[in-house]
Amino acid sequence: MCFPHAGGTAQLFHGWPALLPEDVEVLAVRYPGRQDRLAEACIDDMSTLADMIEDALEPWLDRPLALFGHSMGACVAYELAVRLEARGTFPEHLLVSAHEAPHRTERAALHDTDDETLINRVQSLGDLHSEAYDIPELRELLLPALRADYRLIEGYRPTCPTPVRAPITAYVGQDDPSCALDRVDAWSDLTAPDSFELRSFPGDHFYLSAREAEVVADVAARVKRPSGVGLNCLT
Repeated sequence: MCFPHAGGTAQLFHGWPALLPEDVEVLAVRYPGRQDRLAEACIDDMSTLADMIEDALEPWLDRPLALFGHSMGACVAYELAVRLEARGTFPEHLLVSAHEAPHRTERAALHDTDDETLINRVQSLGDLHSEAYDIPELRELLLPALRADYRLIEGYRPTCPTPVRAPITAYVGQDDPSCALDRVDAWSDLTAPDSFELRSFPGDHFYLSAREAEVVADVAARVKRPSGVGLNCLT
C-alpha cells in the first residue's frame, strides 16, 4: 500500500503496477479531502488517519504486506506498521522515502503561515505539479488539503518512537532540501541492527518521479516473493 506526500494523491503511484512483478499488487491510499474524496473533511491528526487506514486495510491482512511512504507518507506508513505489529501482524518491509526519522526531524509551523509562505515552501521542494498552486481556481481546491497535511505532519512529534520488527529501507534524493542525510539515517534507530539500508538517488524531494523505474526496481527486489504468492505494497 503506497502513501503519498503532503498535498499529494494516489496518482503518484499510477505507473508502479506496470513496473512491478505480476504477483505484487499495489494499493495506493487516497487521503480524504482530494480527488474523488474532495467532499470529505481533511484529517489533520496522525492517530486519526493511521487508525482509519488500519480499519480500511482489514480485508487485506490475510496476505503479506510491505509499506512504502513518500515524505509525509513515510511517517504514516511507519505509524501503520507500529499498529499492525501491536496486533500481531508483521509487515514484510517498511520503505520510507524523502523524510527524516520522526524523532530527528526539525520542528516547524508552516501550517500556521500565510498561503504564499506555505506554497513557496512546497514549490521549493521540487516541481512535481507545484505549478497548480499558481492557478487561483486550483489553489482554492488544493490548499485545504495541503494545510491539513502540514498540520498533521508538523504536529507529529514522537520523542520515543516504537521500533518495528520490519526491516527498514530509507530512500532520499541527493538534492532534497528537506532531508539531512544523518537524520534520514536515524531511521536505523527504529529497526533491529543490520535491518536498515539507506539508498540515495539523483534528484530533489520528488526524485522518485524522474527515477521511477529505478526506485520501483529497488522496491521490487526487497519485496520479492516466491512465485504465486501475492504481495500488497502499502505506502
